[in-house]
Amino acid sequence: MSLPFPLAEEPEPQQVEAARKLFAGEVDFLKGVVGMQHLPPDDRIEVCFAGRSNVGKSSLINALAGRKGLARASNTPGRTQEINFFTLGEERYLVDLPGYGYANAPVAVVEKWQRLLKQYLSGRANLRRAFVLIDHRHGVKAVDDEIMTLLDRAAVTFQVVVTKADKVKEKDRGKVLDQIREKLSKHPAAFPELIVTSSEKGWGLPTLRSIIAGLP
Repeated sequence: MSLPFPLAEEPEPQQVEAARKLFAGEVDFLKGVVGMQHLPPDDRIEVCFAGRSNVGKSSLINALAGRKGLARASNTPGRTQEINFFTLGEERYLVDLPGYGYANAPVAVVEKWQRLLKQYLSGRANLRRAFVLIDHRHGVKAVDDEIMTLLDRAAVTFQVVVTKADKVKEKDRGKVLDQIREKLSKHPAAFPELIVTSSEKGWGLPTLRSIIAGLP
């Protein structure tokens, strides 16, 4: 019996090299938006990254591009309400969605964020895939389930990227991955492969780059 939600297969060397060149080229911050009227034209292939606060989203985006200061982390909920757009070459956008799951975020801030997220997810025809980041130390939490349900309803295919794998002992990794797989089985929009990464060690980055570069 095949494993549900297996780890993504390693790409072919030529795919890895083409993706490396893409991310080694022009990757620039374009703009941060707080309302749908400010979104850039939807004339490029677009992927977005979503994740709880402190899941390592900024570190992952920086590691993919090989630049330390491209995406900036913030632990202050008031600063996290922008959707940040980055250009990847001339044909793609990388989109950094605001971190969610701040225990101390004001209700009004959370509601505004949820409204903007729903509008964004349902209104971007060029959005090819969402990458939902899950901390390998914690697995899927209730707030992650909520985001996945939102993606289900918006009919946006999402793929789980497991972060900070280097922070988990090897003997414990399988147990957390099984928990993630069990949660994903309830989400029809979930793409049926996991990507396990470590921004610090570089694990999984060639695979993730290749997947982004290969989206039609």
